[in-house]
Amino acid sequence: MKIVITGAAGLVGQNLIARLKTRPHVEIVGIDKHPENTRLLRRMHPQVQVVEADLAHDSYWQRFLDGADAVVINQAQIGGLNEQAFLDNNVLATQRIVAAMRAYRVPYFVQVSSSVVNSAADDFYTRSKTAQEKLVNQVTDIPHVVLRPTLMFGWFDRKHLGWLRRFMARTPVFPVPGDGRYIRQPLYVGDFAEIIIASLMRRQTGTFDISGQEQIFYGDLIRLIKRTVKARTLLVNIPYRLFWLLLALYARINANPPFTTSQLKALVIPETFPTIDWPGIFGVDATPLEEAVRETYLDAEYGDIVLDF
Repeated sequence: MKIVITGAAGLVGQNLIARLKTRPHVEIVGIDKHPENTRLLRRMHPQVQVVEADLAHDSYWQRFLDGADAVVINQAQIGGLNEQAFLDNNVLATQRIVAAMRAYRVPYFVQVSSSVVNSAADDFYTRSKTAQEKLVNQVTDIPHVVLRPTLMFGWFDRKHLGWLRRFMARTPVFPVPGDGRYIRQPLYVGDFAEIIIASLMRRQTGTFDISGQEQIFYGDLIRLIKRTVKARTLLVNIPYRLFWLLLALYARINANPPFTTSQLKALVIPETFPTIDWPGIFGVDATPLEEAVRETYLDAEYGDIVLDF
C-alpha cells in the first residue's frame, strides 16, 4: 500500500509517519517544503522516501503520486502575517494536489481540515481553511474523508503548546492573557494520527469533527504542562490588551512570529466545537489528557527531539 503524505515533516505528518511505518507492507512518500524539517524527517525515518517540494509552485513532485493507493492532504499554513502564504499553502497547493490525484488516478484521499471552519474567528487561517474544505467538497469523483481536528499537541509541535512549553523553559515569568478562563478542547496528535490510519485502512468517507474529548481552561492547561515538566517559571495573568500589544511589537521585529495577534483573538473567543464519538466511529481509544501531556514531553524516544523541533 503506497501512501503519499503532504506536509509530512510537520506536527501531524511526523506523528502519522512514526505510527504508520510500523504497519507491514506500507510504502510511505512524504512531501514537505521546509528544508530543516525534511532533514529531521529523513533522520528519524530513513526508510521513508522524502521529497522536498513547494506544492504550490514546484512541478516535479506530482510524479510521486504514480501508483499511490491514497494521499493524505495535510500541508497547512497555520501562522504568519502574509495572507498570500495561507492562500498558497492551504488553497492553491490543494488545487494542484487534486489535479495530480486525478492525473494519476489515485483512488482515495484524506483531507486534514480544521475545527476553525466552524469558528467565529475571522483571520487568514480560518478563511483559507474554509476555502480549502469547500474546494475538497467539490471533488465528487474521488472517495475521501474530511477530518476537522481542534487544537492539537504532541511530539514535534512547533507552533502551539510545544512553543509555549519551550518558552516556559526559557523565561522566569510566563504571561497568561486575561484570566485564562478560555475553554480549549486539545486533541492529542497521536490519537489523530490513529484516526487517519483507521480512515486509510477502512476507506472511511464523510466529514467528521474530531475534537478533544476533554475540555479544559487555557490557564489550567498551561498549569498542567508546567506541573508535568516541573518548570520553575512563574505564571502571571496580564491584561488582554497588554498581551496583544506585546505580540504586535514582537511581530515588528520577527517576520514569522510563532504566535500572532490573530491567534490571540481566536484563543479568547468563547466557543466550543462539536464532540462526536470518534473513538467508536474509528475504533481509536482517546488518550486521557494528562497521560497525553506526559507522553508528549517525557517520552524516552522523542522527548528531547520535541524540545528542539
